[in-house]
Amino acid sequence: MPDPMYRQIAEDLRQKIEYGVIGHGKQLPTELELREQYDASRNTVRDAVKWLITRGLVETRPGQGTFVMEKIDPFVTTLSVPKTGGGRLGLGGGEGVSYTSQVTALSREPNVTEPRVEIQKATAVVADALRLADGAMVVSRHQERLIDGTPWSLQTTFYPMRFVEAGAIRLLQAEDIDEGVVGYLSSQLGIKQVGYSDKILVRAPDDNETTFFKLPDDGRVAVVELRRSGFSETGEPLRLTTTVFPADRNQFVYNIGDVPDEPSGAG
Repeated sequence: MPDPMYRQIAEDLRQKIEYGVIGHGKQLPTELELREQYDASRNTVRDAVKWLITRGLVETRPGQGTFVMEKIDPFVTTLSVPKTGGGRLGLGGGEGVSYTSQVTALSREPNVTEPRVEIQKATAVVADALRLADGAMVVSRHQERLIDGTPWSLQTTFYPMRFVEAGAIRLLQAEDIDEGVVGYLSSQLGIKQVGYSDKILVRAPDDNETTFFKLPDDGRVAVVELRRSGFSETGEPLRLTTTVFPADRNQFVYNIGDVPDEPSGAG
Protein backbone atom coordinates (compact mmCIF):
# COMPACT_ATOMS: atom_id res chain seq x y z
CA MET A 1 0.00 0.00 0.00
CA PRO A 2 1.58 3.32 -1.03
CA ASP A 3 2.18 6.08 1.48
CA PRO A 4 -0.40 8.88 1.71
CA MET A 5 0.15 11.71 -0.74
CA TYR A 6 1.35 14.13 1.93
CA ARG A 7 4.03 11.65 3.01
CA GLN A 8 5.20 11.21 -0.57
CA ILE A 9 5.52 14.98 -0.94
CA ALA A 10 7.27 15.31 2.41
CA GLU A 11 9.70 12.53 1.56
CA ASP A 12 10.53 14.09 -1.80
CA LEU A 13 11.20 17.44 -0.11
CA ARG A 14 13.25 15.74 2.60
CA GLN A 15 15.49 14.15 0.00
CA LYS A 16 15.93 17.48 -1.78
CA ILE A 17 17.01 19.01 1.52
CA GLU A 18 19.31 16.09 2.35
CA TYR A 19 21.05 16.20 -1.05
CA GLY A 20 21.33 19.99 -1.11
CA VAL A 21 18.84 20.65 -3.89
CA ILE A 22 17.17 22.99 -1.42
CA GLY A 23 20.04 24.34 0.70
CA HIS A 24 20.07 24.99 4.41
CA GLY A 25 18.59 28.41 5.13
CA LYS A 26 16.84 28.52 1.76
CA GLN A 27 13.12 29.06 1.33
CA LEU A 28 10.81 26.25 0.28
CA PRO A 29 8.56 26.87 -2.71
CA THR A 30 5.37 28.65 -1.72
CA GLU A 31 2.24 26.70 -0.89
CA LEU A 32 0.76 27.54 -4.30
CA GLU A 33 3.95 26.42 -6.06
CA LEU A 34 3.96 23.16 -4.14
CA ARG A 35 0.32 22.52 -4.97
CA GLU A 36 1.04 23.02 -8.66
CA GLN A 37 4.28 21.03 -8.57
CA TYR A 38 2.71 17.97 -6.91
CA ASP A 39 -0.85 18.43 -8.21
CA ALA A 40 -2.06 18.29 -4.61
CA SER A 41 -4.67 20.02 -2.49
CA ARG A 42 -3.94 22.78 -0.02
CA ASN A 43 -4.48 20.48 2.99
CA THR A 44 -2.19 17.80 1.53
CA VAL A 45 0.62 20.31 1.02
CA ARG A 46 0.12 21.75 4.49
CA ASP A 47 0.27 18.26 6.02
CA ALA A 48 3.52 17.59 4.16
CA VAL A 49 5.08 20.80 5.43
CA LYS A 50 3.83 20.09 8.95
CA TRP A 51 5.55 16.67 8.78
CA LEU A 52 8.83 18.39 7.88
CA ILE A 53 8.39 20.94 10.68
CA THR A 54 7.82 18.29 13.37
CA ARG A 55 11.10 16.64 12.35
CA GLY A 56 13.05 19.85 12.62
CA LEU A 57 13.83 20.06 8.91
CA VAL A 58 12.05 23.33 8.16
CA GLU A 59 10.57 26.26 10.05
CA THR A 60 7.80 28.69 9.20
CA ARG A 61 8.58 32.38 9.67
CA PRO A 62 5.43 34.50 9.97
CA GLY A 63 5.01 36.77 6.96
CA GLN A 64 8.06 35.31 5.18
CA GLY A 65 7.44 31.68 4.33
CA THR A 66 8.90 28.29 5.16
CA PHE A 67 12.67 27.83 5.29
CA VAL A 68 15.06 24.90 5.59
CA MET A 69 16.67 24.86 9.02
CA GLU A 70 20.29 25.97 9.18
CA LYS A 71 22.68 23.07 9.61
CA ILE A 72 24.46 23.17 12.96
CA ASP A 73 27.83 21.49 13.41
CA PRO A 74 27.49 19.60 16.71
CA PHE A 75 30.07 20.19 19.43
CA VAL A 76 31.35 17.24 21.45
CA THR A 77 31.90 18.05 25.12
CA THR A 78 34.05 15.75 27.23
CA LEU A 79 32.45 15.74 30.66
CA SER A 80 35.08 13.66 32.48
CA VAL A 81 38.60 14.57 33.54
CA PRO A 82 41.38 11.94 33.12
CA LYS A 83 42.83 10.66 36.40
CA THR A 84 46.39 10.63 35.10
CA GLY A 85 46.41 14.22 33.79
CA GLY A 86 46.78 15.18 30.18
CA GLY A 87 44.19 14.14 27.69
CA ARG A 88 41.14 16.14 26.80
CA LEU A 89 39.66 18.01 29.72
CA GLY A 90 35.99 18.48 30.16
CA LEU A 91 34.03 20.93 32.29
CA GLY A 92 35.67 20.03 35.58
CA GLY A 93 38.39 22.65 35.72
CA GLY A 94 36.43 25.75 36.65
CA GLU A 95 34.06 28.47 35.57
CA GLY A 96 34.54 29.10 31.85
CA VAL A 97 38.22 28.15 31.77
CA SER A 98 38.01 24.54 30.55
CA TYR A 99 35.12 25.38 28.22
CA THR A 100 37.16 28.02 26.41
CA SER A 101 40.25 25.83 26.15
CA GLN A 102 38.31 22.83 24.88
CA VAL A 103 36.52 24.83 22.20
CA THR A 104 39.72 26.54 21.08
CA ALA A 105 41.55 23.20 20.92
CA LEU A 106 39.05 22.06 18.28
CA SER A 107 39.72 25.17 16.15
CA ARG A 108 36.38 26.71 16.91
CA GLU A 109 35.52 30.17 18.20
CA PRO A 110 34.32 30.40 21.84
CA ASN A 111 32.58 33.42 23.28
CA VAL A 112 31.44 33.88 26.87
CA THR A 113 29.52 36.83 28.28
CA GLU A 114 30.68 38.66 31.39
CA PRO A 115 29.26 36.95 34.48
CA ARG A 116 25.95 38.23 35.83
CA VAL A 117 26.33 38.04 39.61
CA GLU A 118 23.43 37.93 42.06
CA ILE A 119 22.89 37.31 45.76
CA GLN A 120 19.69 35.34 46.19
CA LYS A 121 17.84 32.85 48.32
CA ALA A 122 18.64 29.27 47.44
CA THR A 123 15.91 27.31 45.72
CA ALA A 124 15.10 23.86 47.06
CA VAL A 125 17.34 22.25 44.42
CA VAL A 126 20.29 24.53 45.21
CA ALA A 127 19.85 24.26 48.99
CA ASP A 128 19.74 20.47 48.79
CA ALA A 129 22.83 20.27 46.57
CA LEU A 130 24.85 22.63 48.80
CA ARG A 131 23.42 21.19 52.04
CA LEU A 132 22.04 24.53 53.12
CA ALA A 133 18.93 25.44 55.06
CA ASP A 134 15.91 26.38 52.98
CA GLY A 135 16.12 30.04 52.00
CA ALA A 136 19.84 30.37 52.79
CA MET A 137 21.64 33.03 50.77
CA VAL A 138 23.90 32.03 47.91
CA VAL A 139 25.96 33.80 45.25
CA SER A 140 25.09 32.92 41.67
CA ARG A 141 27.29 33.59 38.65
CA HIS A 142 25.53 33.25 35.29
CA GLN A 143 27.04 33.26 31.80
CA GLU A 144 25.85 32.77 28.24
CA ARG A 145 28.20 30.76 26.01
CA LEU A 146 28.44 30.64 22.24
CA ILE A 147 30.48 28.68 19.70
CA ASP A 148 31.13 30.15 16.25
CA GLY A 149 28.48 32.77 17.04
CA THR A 150 25.79 30.17 17.78
CA PRO A 151 24.23 30.09 21.29
CA TRP A 152 25.52 26.86 22.79
CA SER A 153 24.87 26.73 26.52
CA LEU A 154 23.73 28.63 29.59
CA GLN A 155 25.65 28.15 32.82
CA THR A 156 24.87 29.24 36.36
CA THR A 157 27.05 28.35 39.35
CA PHE A 158 25.89 28.72 42.94
CA TYR A 159 28.24 29.18 45.92
CA PRO A 160 27.43 29.35 49.64
CA MET A 161 27.42 32.92 50.95
CA ARG A 162 29.81 31.85 53.71
CA PHE A 163 32.65 31.90 51.16
CA VAL A 164 32.19 35.65 50.68
CA GLU A 165 31.92 36.19 54.43
CA ALA A 166 35.21 34.30 54.81
CA GLY A 167 36.99 36.67 52.40
CA ALA A 168 36.35 35.35 48.87
CA ILE A 169 34.94 38.71 47.79
CA ARG A 170 35.85 38.29 44.11
CA LEU A 171 32.83 35.99 43.85
CA LEU A 172 30.76 39.18 43.91
CA GLN A 173 32.61 40.86 41.05
CA ALA A 174 30.91 40.73 37.66
CA GLU A 175 34.04 39.73 35.80
CA ASP A 176 35.86 36.55 34.87
CA ILE A 177 38.21 35.05 37.43
CA ASP A 178 41.23 34.10 35.34
CA GLU A 179 42.24 31.07 37.41
CA GLY A 180 38.62 29.91 37.62
CA VAL A 181 36.51 30.13 40.75
CA VAL A 182 37.59 26.66 41.89
CA GLY A 183 41.24 27.76 41.71
CA TYR A 184 40.40 31.05 43.43
CA LEU A 185 38.68 29.31 46.34
CA SER A 186 41.71 27.05 46.72
CA SER A 187 44.20 29.93 46.88
CA GLN A 188 42.01 32.33 48.88
CA LEU A 189 40.37 30.00 51.38
CA GLY A 190 42.36 26.79 51.11
CA ILE A 191 39.23 24.95 49.97
CA LYS A 192 40.16 22.45 47.28
CA GLN A 193 37.79 20.65 44.98
CA VAL A 194 38.74 16.98 44.94
CA GLY A 195 35.81 15.56 43.02
CA TYR A 196 32.40 16.18 41.58
CA SER A 197 29.13 14.40 40.93
CA ASP A 198 26.97 14.88 37.85
CA LYS A 199 23.21 14.59 37.50
CA ILE A 200 21.87 14.78 33.95
CA LEU A 201 18.27 15.64 33.11
CA VAL A 202 16.51 15.90 29.75
CA ARG A 203 13.52 18.24 29.64
CA ALA A 204 11.61 20.75 27.54
CA PRO A 205 13.16 24.24 27.39
CA ASP A 206 11.63 27.12 29.32
CA ASP A 207 10.75 30.43 27.63
CA ASN A 208 14.13 32.02 28.33
CA GLU A 209 16.02 29.02 26.93
CA THR A 210 13.77 28.87 23.86
CA THR A 211 14.51 32.52 23.13
CA PHE A 212 18.27 32.40 23.78
CA PHE A 213 18.90 29.21 21.81
CA LYS A 214 16.38 30.20 19.09
CA LEU A 215 14.54 26.90 19.44
CA PRO A 216 11.13 26.04 17.99
CA ASP A 217 8.51 27.24 20.45
CA ASP A 218 6.63 23.92 20.39
CA GLY A 219 9.23 22.25 22.62
CA ARG A 220 10.21 19.54 20.15
CA VAL A 221 13.92 20.27 20.69
CA ALA A 222 14.78 19.22 24.24
CA VAL A 223 17.52 20.61 26.43
CA VAL A 224 20.02 18.65 28.49
CA GLU A 225 20.54 20.03 31.99
CA LEU A 226 23.81 19.04 33.67
CA ARG A 227 23.90 19.61 37.43
CA ARG A 228 27.48 19.30 38.68
CA SER A 229 28.17 19.32 42.43
CA GLY A 230 31.80 19.91 43.41
CA PHE A 231 33.13 18.57 46.71
CA SER A 232 36.00 19.59 48.98
CA GLU A 233 38.50 17.38 50.80
CA THR A 234 36.15 17.25 53.80
CA GLY A 235 33.28 16.01 51.66
CA GLU A 236 31.40 19.31 51.85
CA PRO A 237 29.78 20.64 48.64
CA LEU A 238 31.42 23.88 47.51
CA ARG A 239 29.47 24.64 44.34
CA LEU A 240 26.53 23.63 42.18
CA THR A 241 27.00 24.34 38.49
CA THR A 242 23.93 24.02 36.30
CA THR A 243 24.62 24.01 32.57
CA VAL A 244 21.83 23.85 29.98
CA PHE A 245 22.61 22.53 26.49
CA PRO A 246 20.15 22.36 23.57
CA ALA A 247 20.03 18.79 22.25
CA ASP A 248 20.23 19.81 18.59
CA ARG A 249 23.85 21.02 18.76
CA ASN A 250 25.56 19.12 21.55
CA GLN A 251 27.02 15.67 22.06
CA PHE A 252 28.71 14.35 25.21
CA VAL A 253 31.53 11.95 26.03
CA TYR A 254 32.41 10.34 29.34
CA ASN A 255 35.84 8.69 29.59
CA ILE A 256 36.59 6.16 32.32
CA GLY A 257 40.24 5.35 33.06
CA ASP A 258 43.06 5.85 30.55
CA VAL A 259 41.38 6.51 27.22
CA PRO A 260 43.27 7.75 24.13
CA ASP A 261 42.37 11.18 22.81
CA GLU A 262 39.79 11.34 20.06
CA PRO A 263 40.88 12.93 16.79
CA SER A 264 40.27 16.69 16.75
CA GLY A 265 36.68 17.46 15.76
CA ALA A 266 35.49 13.87 16.13
CA GLY A 267 31.74 13.63 16.58
